[in-house]
Amino acid sequence: QRMGHPQTQLRTYQSEHPVLVFGAAFLVYVVVTGLSLPGAAVLTLVYGWYFGLLRGVVLVSFASTAGATMAFLLSRFLFRDAIQKRFGDRLQNFNQSLEKEGPFFLFTLRLIPAVPFFVINAVMGLTPIRTRTFWWVSQLGMLAGTAVYVYAGSSVPDLQTLADKGIGAVFTPSQLTQIVIAFVLLGVFPLIVRFATKFIRRRNELPAMENPSL
Repeated sequence: QRMGHPQTQLRTYQSEHPVLVFGAAFLVYVVVTGLSLPGAAVLTLVYGWYFGLLRGVVLVSFASTAGATMAFLLSRFLFRDAIQKRFGDRLQNFNQSLEKEGPFFLFTLRLIPAVPFFVINAVMGLTPIRTRTFWWVSQLGMLAGTAVYVYAGSSVPDLQTLADKGIGAVFTPSQLTQIVIAFVLLGVFPLIVRFATKFIRRRNELPAMENPSL
């Protein structure tokens, strides 16, 4: 009851000004992620609750990618020296992995929560990767995580429950572990395919090298 009235007002305002609300929510998310401010995960849950699954996924997916690309460009053109000093050791590893794996490396990073979101954006800005490639790979790589968080938010009945339990209101710890494992497998799968393709190609090339007349 205590949260009922404000929630009704929020719903009413959304129905009366859908474009304004959607646009403002999009802008807020881009700023939060683009400036690497805390709270993106909470925003994702709230947006899921407020906009529902489908609209929430569309909004967060494009806004998070826009924010990530904004941080990527800020790192590349404005904060290069500062990022270089702070993450110089990671930059070398990122460059080596990008050279070996290409966009698949970024895709894996987006799915496996081992490296923080803002670190990926900042360090990738100093690598040779193209902005367009960074955009579409990030869009695809973050989609699964976005869908899970938005779904969790959309499944929570009210804001108080969301504030008290967060994503735990929908998923048990064991389910969250299974989701993380699934993300890891999904992220590593392209690398396995790439490795297998290279291995098969090398095996096919060896007979030709040994028998030039063929």
